[in-house]
This record gives sequence, C-alpha cells and structure tokens, in this order.
Amino acid sequence: MNHKVEFLFDFGSPTAYLAYTQLPNIASQRKIEILWTPILLGGVHKASGNQSPAFVPAKGKWMRNDIAKWARKYGVTFKANPYFPINTISLMRAAVGIQMESPDLFLRYVDAIYKAFWTHEINLGEIDHVKKVLEDADIDAKAVFALVSNQAVKDKLKANSDTAVDRGVFGAPTFFYRDEMFFGQDRLDFLAEAMDNSHK
Repeated sequence: MNHKVEFLFDFGSPTAYLAYTQLPNIASQRKIEILWTPILLGGVHKASGNQSPAFVPAKGKWMRNDIAKWARKYGVTFKANPYFPINTISLMRAAVGIQMESPDLFLRYVDAIYKAFWTHEINLGEIDHVKKVLEDADIDAKAVFALVSNQAVKDKLKANSDTAVDRGVFGAPTFFYRDEMFFGQDRLDFLAEAMDNSHK
C-alpha cells in the first residue's frame, strides 16, 4: 500500500458512523490502509471551541433530516438513537484499549458498537446493554471493562484527542491523507479524489 488514510472517530457521531460505512470500500478499492484513531469528541469540541449539533436545536433538527438523506444515498441502515446524546468515554476507552491489547478484535468491536448505536437504537449508556452487545459479538465483556479503567488506556485516548486538536481537528469524522485534512462524511468524494490523484 502506497499511502494510508487516518480516520478519527467517536461512536457518538452519527456522521462518523456514515463515514464508517463507506470509507473501508473507498480505501480498499485504492489499496490504501486505514489508520483508525479513536478520539473523545466531547473533549475535542471543548478544546476547539466547537459544539455538538445535539446542543443546537435548529442545527440538530436539520442534521437529522440530512443524515437520513445521506443514509438513503449510501443505501445503509440508519436509525436516530432515542438515547442520544450518550457519554461515549467508556466506549472510546474500550476502543483504544482493544486496539492496544487485542488489535485482531478491534474492527469487530467497532462494528458491533456502531451497529448497536446507529442501527439497533440501543442505550449504550447502560453497562448491561454494552455487555450484551459485546457478548453477542463474541467479545469478552469482562476483559473490555477492565481495559476501560486502565490508566494507560485513559492516557492514550486523551493523547489521541489532544494531538487531534493540535493538528486542527474540531469534530468527527475527520480524515488525514498525505497531511491534508478532510472533515465530514460529506467530504468523502474529495478524499477519494485526493487518493486517486496521488496515484497519477
């Protein structure tokens, strides 16, 4: 693979979910590896002075309709989680911990959490619900919960988020390709174009 594309994400972003459904195919077609970087979106928003659309009623209402349109365009299932917004810090720490300790399970975990959040409308703010999602994905819930409280894991998630802000990130999904930043799932066409141009 000639280049890599970095995907900075938080499960709590519905647009990052949409990007997740599309990026693997875009990258695979071009033989480009994806670098998965879990971040804590709330921390990024606070540090960058940004705010989630969930806390801006007019924007939130508009985005719900817009996301539904994009989901139809992509041909993917999307359901607005009635428990949104959910504090994702434990989910994102788990992502970091699994990536550090059991990278072979990482994508299975990411897929299970994204689907539970944005297609099955599960309240992932409740630990019992998270446990059930993990068990259904054949992931050791006890081991995952242990990772969430690991200091090295906490530090890594914070470092990922702080570094992202230092690089100019203010939300998710954000992508980096050959030092160029792309923000938003609606910029995937520009990202794909950059990938194609780099092979010319």
